[in-house]
Amino acid sequence: MENQVFTLKSGLKVAFKKTGSSVAYCALCIKAGTANEPAGKHGLAHLTEHMIFRGCEKRSAQSINDRLEKLGGDMNAYTAKEETVVYCTVLKEDIAKAIDLSFEIVFTSLFEEDELEKEKNVVADEINMCLDNPSDFIFEDYEKQLFKGHPLSRTILGTAASLKEITSDDIRSYVRERYVPHNMSFVVVGDFEQDAVLAMVEKHLDKYTSYFAGSKAPAPMTRKPADNLFSIDKARKFHQANCVLGSRAYPFGHPDRMALSLLTNILGGPASNSRLNSALREKKALVYHIDASYVRYSTAGVSVIYFGSDKSNVDKCLELVAKELKKVREVPLTPSTLKAAKKQMIAQNAIASEYGEAQALSIGRSILRGGEYPTAQKLRERIEAISAEQLQRVANEIFAEEKLCKLIYR
Repeated sequence: MENQVFTLKSGLKVAFKKTGSSVAYCALCIKAGTANEPAGKHGLAHLTEHMIFRGCEKRSAQSINDRLEKLGGDMNAYTAKEETVVYCTVLKEDIAKAIDLSFEIVFTSLFEEDELEKEKNVVADEINMCLDNPSDFIFEDYEKQLFKGHPLSRTILGTAASLKEITSDDIRSYVRERYVPHNMSFVVVGDFEQDAVLAMVEKHLDKYTSYFAGSKAPAPMTRKPADNLFSIDKARKFHQANCVLGSRAYPFGHPDRMALSLLTNILGGPASNSRLNSALREKKALVYHIDASYVRYSTAGVSVIYFGSDKSNVDKCLELVAKELKKVREVPLTPSTLKAAKKQMIAQNAIASEYGEAQALSIGRSILRGGEYPTAQKLRERIEAISAEQLQRVANEIFAEEKLCKLIYR
């Protein structure tokens, strides 16, 4: 049976996944990320996410925190380039409270000026902590260079200077435009029946109809980033060097996205037998950590390899990475190697599906972007259908030497 996505009369997209657990999860995803900020308001999306917890019409900040935590549950949120997500974990008998609180804070928050000034200080500290941690900040800096001139280039936190320019009215205007059901998805994962979940979501959303009556979904982002090649080496006063190497990749929905995900897993996935980990860490002990990742956005993707090493080992590490990329471009996987790689990825997906919170977040992001959320069987079939020839073609499209960009902190 196919997983289904339902669209309520309000425009909200709703998905549900049944489990047998006594714990339930829900996620409210809003197409209101860093790339959707108005010009000159860098950091607005992230600051808004902070502010929805700082008091609404019927609850103070403390009351919001207490609502689920006194029940032993948890509520949190994060901001990304293309979405803001509010998510909850509760006992299944408390899911209605989690659903209602999610809607309450996104539709009735007050965004008072005194609370805003407090939260600006919190975010300023967050920015400073990020700058102090090059292994985190280098990814933001890399995308800033890769997507130069495009909204995807914006860092999520903003800057100390840009935060000062944001007012409560800016946040209210942003929320009126983007925090509307047509621009949202909602997911519940738990031991419920589908009809009961849909009725519950609709019942609690109906309480807030007056806050979004007549609203429409904002126009989607369609402009693609221009190509931008770079090789940047920055001096940093840290013991360890940090390096990101990669290129533009396929956007969300691209037919080769699953093949690139498998190739990424082969190169630098979480298993210690990944090619890059074997070549640089296990055999040569040149790095403590190395991995590969692939992030999909609506109009573009990012494929990167990251490692941290002693400064004296950076060039040797880059040589070895280049050697492994050349192999996947020029030498097709043998049938036995491809079969083992597929089995590993299928198992990793199956294990990840046991984590209800991760499932809620993944499903929510997918349907927010207009996609589906495939059954475990369909996902397995798509992985099994990948050929060695397809992987080699993808390797040449994404990891061609002339397409690679590089950012080094050392």
